[in-house]
Amino acid sequence: MTFQKEPPHKHGSVGRSAIVLVNLGTPDAPTRSAVRRYLKQFLSDPRVVEIPRAIWWFILNLIILPFRSGQSAKKYATIWTSEGSPLRTHTDAQALGLRAALGERGHEELIVAMAMRYGSPSLPEVLGKLKADGADRILLLPAYPQYSGTTTGSICDAVFQHYGSVRNIPELRFVRNYHDHEGYIRALRDAVLNHWEQHGKPEKLVMSFHGVPKRTLMLGDPYHCECLKTARLLAAALKLTPEQYVVTFQSRFGKAEWLQPYTAPTVAQLARDGVRRLDVICPGFISDCLETLEEINMEVRHDFEANGGTDYHYIPCLNETPAWIAALAEIAEQHIIGWPTQLAPSQREALRKEAEAGRDKALALGAAD
Repeated sequence: MTFQKEPPHKHGSVGRSAIVLVNLGTPDAPTRSAVRRYLKQFLSDPRVVEIPRAIWWFILNLIILPFRSGQSAKKYATIWTSEGSPLRTHTDAQALGLRAALGERGHEELIVAMAMRYGSPSLPEVLGKLKADGADRILLLPAYPQYSGTTTGSICDAVFQHYGSVRNIPELRFVRNYHDHEGYIRALRDAVLNHWEQHGKPEKLVMSFHGVPKRTLMLGDPYHCECLKTARLLAAALKLTPEQYVVTFQSRFGKAEWLQPYTAPTVAQLARDGVRRLDVICPGFISDCLETLEEINMEVRHDFEANGGTDYHYIPCLNETPAWIAALAEIAEQHIIGWPTQLAPSQREALRKEAEAGRDKALALGAAD
């Protein structure tokens, strides 16, 4: 085992606390080569695809990547902005907003960073920088409200793998989920009500969550149940009857059965059944991305209109709306209890003096610094 080189230790230094907002990831550019790199890393994760590695290597490298990379690049190009990937832009803004909101709550000692599970900036890169900046307490905050082994579980894998080669490991905390957090539900409710205030109410609201293979549910993954609970709580907050909304699952990949009902065919059937005004929201995504902007707002919209629907509305993700940033701060604050992040000036000064005294003692005993 070879451990990473530790940054120079300075006696008397005061440790810092940090929060890392971790999202899924995005290609660096809407090009075939960039998308291929991203897809290869993403689809090589055994948490994402549970197929024997030798078989999957053949399928991924000789079938999927050569054909899917170009197709996906064209889709990314339809949503790319002058600032780059929407997911990256929104995640950056959320991290900045979270830092500001926590600062207003008195957590002035906190570092807030963002990282991507796949792509850039990578988790190892961000965790390494936090160590160099003196962070010895780190909270990992996934951008996934509902827990799944394919998402949050994969973040845990990446964090533990990184620290498997680190000698001096910081204190680590993880946010497992927040699918039923009051602030999260409240932010979703406000997003829907604000949309309805501007555009009127639909005949039916579709709540579309990202899908996962059905076998994960059968093997014990709680994702499906947590999605349904989020939907039930949001419907209650909106005072909807069961007939006024439907829960679906999108982004199916491959031929295996995934969680149902599937979003696209459900929306098409609603149009055929006579529904003319339909609203769609994606509660499982906190940032707009390819799956919401291209799949839901373009592809599924087309399916609805092609089958007779006339008035289709996509309700954007929470992104960096004030209600969501406030909720994100609540979630983070609940998980950093006990860390010295809310210090009065006198407390900070006392901590600094204590550190200096400790340094003097260490030097007196022969420490180099």
